[in-house]
Amino acid sequence: MNVFWWVIFITVVAGVGGTGLGGVVGAILRKDSAKVVSLLLAFAAGIMLAVVYFDLIPEAFRPEGATSDMPVALVIAGVVLGYVVIYIMNNLIDKRVNPQVEHIDADHPLTADALDELIHADHFKKHADEGNKHDLFMAGIVMACAIGLHNIPEGMVIGASYAGDGGSIIGGAGFIVATVIGIHNIPEGMSVSVPLISGGMSKGKAILVAAASGAMTVIGAAIGLVIGLISPVWLCLSLSFAGGAMMSVVFGELLPEAFLMWRSKAPGAMAIIGTLVGLVLIYG
Repeated sequence: MNVFWWVIFITVVAGVGGTGLGGVVGAILRKDSAKVVSLLLAFAAGIMLAVVYFDLIPEAFRPEGATSDMPVALVIAGVVLGYVVIYIMNNLIDKRVNPQVEHIDADHPLTADALDELIHADHFKKHADEGNKHDLFMAGIVMACAIGLHNIPEGMVIGASYAGDGGSIIGGAGFIVATVIGIHNIPEGMSVSVPLISGGMSKGKAILVAAASGAMTVIGAAIGLVIGLISPVWLCLSLSFAGGAMMSVVFGELLPEAFLMWRSKAPGAMAIIGTLVGLVLIYG
């Protein structure tokens, strides 16, 4: 099996397996899990920041095969592009969906503050209650896009990390990053299954939806790997783009959502713990 298919297989385990496991945990905890998910989101955010700052950005400056450090401007350009792309796509989804949900008005925070808003499951449930099949289908597409926005850059991180590993499959930076992202996907899977179960979907179907939501990670991994193997410059751009996209998700969604779900200092402490765990996983 060549490197490409190994990366795809490992990403399936990290993406689909991680979110699927999160779906199972969410099915067990169900409605009374807002504080638990808050802590898990903060923990995941800390892990993602460790990946960005201790792995992706340093590797972007000196990618595999480069004879000298990449220009700072090139790395910054990749980070900004990754951030802007995720920001714009999230805004487009929010503008399409938020006006249709009654409880989201001018006084509502500009980010989600409940489980069902994480992936726009409140929008999905609204149309499910109305019984309009076309609107329900479109709500499902919106929900899938919202999940995919998180998972594509995560997959790019895995693919780009493997591209910079020089062919190492197990034990290298790519494998460590895949493991970290798999851990991060557990609360993400919870955020998918909990609102769906609360809205009346069976536990089995909700777990399957949660697992399927991780499939977009595989597409991101393929993109990150192929782009990263073109040349050191493209590997630099792939790594920095993935880093910027992940920063957008962490600072624009995961951390605000974690604090809004549980308004205490606990999520901040958990984010620090997650960062330290990520540091151990990367350098330990």
